[in-house]
Amino acid sequence: MSFNIALSGVSAAQRDLDTTANNIANVNTVGFKESRAEFGDVYAQSLLAGGKTKVGDGVLTQEVAQQFSQGSLQFTNNALDLAITGNGFFATIPGLDSRDFSFTRAGMFKLNSDNFVVNSNGDHLLGFPVNADGSSASVALSTTVPVRIPDSSGSPQPTSEVTLKMNLPAGDDAVDLDLFNPDDPLTYNAATSVTVFDSLGDSHIMTYYFLKDSAASNQWVGLTYVDDQPLQTEGNTLNTPPTTGANVVGETALGAGNGIAGFRMLFSSGGDFQGIQNADGTLSPTGDIASVPLGGAILINGSDPSQLITTNFALDATNATPDEPTQFASAFEVTSLEQDGLPVGRLTGIDIGTDGLVRATYSNGTSEPIVRVALARFANDQGLTQQSNTQWQESILSGEALAGEATTGTFGDINSSALEQANVNLTTELIDLIIAQRNFQANSRALEVNNQLNQTILNIR
Repeated sequence: MSFNIALSGVSAAQRDLDTTANNIANVNTVGFKESRAEFGDVYAQSLLAGGKTKVGDGVLTQEVAQQFSQGSLQFTNNALDLAITGNGFFATIPGLDSRDFSFTRAGMFKLNSDNFVVNSNGDHLLGFPVNADGSSASVALSTTVPVRIPDSSGSPQPTSEVTLKMNLPAGDDAVDLDLFNPDDPLTYNAATSVTVFDSLGDSHIMTYYFLKDSAASNQWVGLTYVDDQPLQTEGNTLNTPPTTGANVVGETALGAGNGIAGFRMLFSSGGDFQGIQNADGTLSPTGDIASVPLGGAILINGSDPSQLITTNFALDATNATPDEPTQFASAFEVTSLEQDGLPVGRLTGIDIGTDGLVRATYSNGTSEPIVRVALARFANDQGLTQQSNTQWQESILSGEALAGEATTGTFGDINSSALEQANVNLTTELIDLIIAQRNFQANSRALEVNNQLNQTILNIR
């Protein structure tokens, strides 16, 4: 019997050594969870045996249990390196059409040749589809999709509005409107330009020319050109048919024959912007000027010819502050010139939030939500079936995988550009290694002593 007891002790010490050695070997394995050998004594007793004199039958390895405590974080420069702080596992599948889920805490992800996010084993990271506002469409594990980073360009946005704030110099001399020539700076008082975009993301130069009217005080005439082509405006414009001798915008020299129409800006004696004068002489209640469709004469690249661009002078109807165009005795100055169009954007980066939302950012300043990284949790983490490559699969003991979003409920946070290190304490493992070695030696000595006793008995004559 003592042979079997000592032999069980040697076997248990060997299992303890193996477990400790495996922990030490994986001290630098990302996402690794240390194991602990758990033992129980063996005690067998029959009904007729004396319980007071019964000796135990040795030791038995009950379980090599993994410890899912949090590992420390190591920060990196790769946005696709992910670490979970708190509860949860990343869900992966071996192929695009597979539903054989594996779960891991190792977040060393990268892009494959098809721009899918995969780990070092080639398994695809799963995420929840999202709506345009970034909210998840579903949080069920069955509806997860492989995370893929788009390789397409960001969609362009055609310019629909230009906001312009400026000061027109009150001390400038008036010019003859009939002599206006965009190629001759002496025929106008001031000009400014802004880059606008069509529906295809192509850029165009939109230029504003301002002429001080000699026929009326505190009045200026504005003309708009796009790519050196005159832009017709509608609504708050001086579309008045030309009258012989009348110095109005729409006169032959200003483009009546070419369909050019300008707009007249009125200022108070204090230099505040009063508004745009309508064709009937009334003032517009707003400072907006809408263009007619740009048309194929300007947009010759096949973009949408019906594109309209509104010029907004930000008229303050209360005149509380002179933040709209002003006419002060100072130099021409543009204080604000903005447009709402965007060119075609190229992918410049990937941002992953703590909630797992993956956003693609583009060079045109836009960002789009792509997918939300899925997390899964289990009722009993230690019941998971261990696989290679720091992956686990659900089992009867672990319970069914429950999917959810990071930062919600009991799920932890997702940290981008970080990796979770193994939760192995090397100092503790080295001490355990010494203890296991001593246990092995002691049980080996017990075997040796038993062997000597048996040999002594056999040598009795």
